[in-house]
Amino acid sequence: MDTTRGALGHWLKIENKLISFYQIITPSAWDFSTRDVRGIPGTAEQALLGTTIQNSENPVEIGRILRSFDPCMSCATHVYQPGKEPITIQVLG
Repeated sequence: MDTTRGALGHWLKIENKLISFYQIITPSAWDFSTRDVRGIPGTAEQALLGTTIQNSENPVEIGRILRSFDPCMSCATHVYQPGKEPITIQVLG
């Protein structure tokens, strides 16, 4: 099944006419997955790698890329640079 943001997966197992297992994988889970066992980055991480940031105090490029996968995701994204205080950016809609 597809949704507006990508593939939506449902897995279930039926034993003795009862659902014994149910799992849903949302488009955000696919797109924002962690690296796999081979070390290959997830889709969103791959999209971020190599991105030029014009202003490290206001890295709008990160939000633009993440919103291309899920418009809500960048509202919960934290920017961290070693040796610097984390940046908090308030998004007003």
